Amino acid sequence: MDYKRLGERIREERLRLNLTQAQLAEAVDISDTYMGAIERGERSLTLDTLVRLVNRLGVTVDYLLADSVSDSDTNIMEQFKQIIDQQPLERKQMAINVLRTIFAYFGGEGA
Repeated sequence: MDYKRLGERIREERLRLNLTQAQLAEAVDISDTYMGAIERGERSLTLDTLVRLVNRLGVTVDYLLADSVSDSDTNIMEQFKQIIDQQPLERKQMAINVLRTIFAYFGGEGA
């Protein structure tokens, strides 16, 4: 886990919202000291704290953890599966057609 990069992303989003560390810490119910340590990558955080942070910052967990999640084929296929599983059959077929079109455009296989 790249806590330093996680902390940097949290800091970037906090500054984007014009919040101080103290304001963000109060909003997610943690101490100012702990918030500073998270942003510096010195401390890990619980899942509960991470969820409160993404909700307050208006970002997704995957955005904050982008540097810690590998892009293996298995991971990518699992992401496709999670997205497509929730769709009706006709949308699944449309998604396949779109992918085929994209791959054909780039000259890839599977078109």
